[in-house]
Amino acid sequence: MTTAPTDFPLVAAPTDLLLVAAVLLVALAAVVGYRVVVGPTLQDRVVAINALGTTAVVVLALLAAAFDDPGLLDVALVYGLLNFLLSVGLARVLGERSAAGHSTPGGGPR
Repeated sequence: MTTAPTDFPLVAAPTDLLLVAAVLLVALAAVVGYRVVVGPTLQDRVVAINALGTTAVVVLALLAAAFDDPGLLDVALVYGLLNFLLSVGLARVLGERSAAGHSTPGGGPR
């Protein structure tokens, strides 16, 4: 009767999977960073910045789980709240600007 060798696990360690997921999200965030730079409208840039903030929160949460560090999770929660406040503030400013009849840089609604 033979047994399977224990030196070669069939599945990567959960820490490795969390780190790979974090790296993939950072790579995708670089693609979203293109939208922040290029635009074409201010609204597109705001949505892209919000997506980058949300991605940063998720990456911090993954790193907190991978390294078993609850301090990183606290940072992720605070950053998530700040990201939300930024989104609400920008939406309010853009809403007031469009209600006043000012055009937004980069085009805007027509």
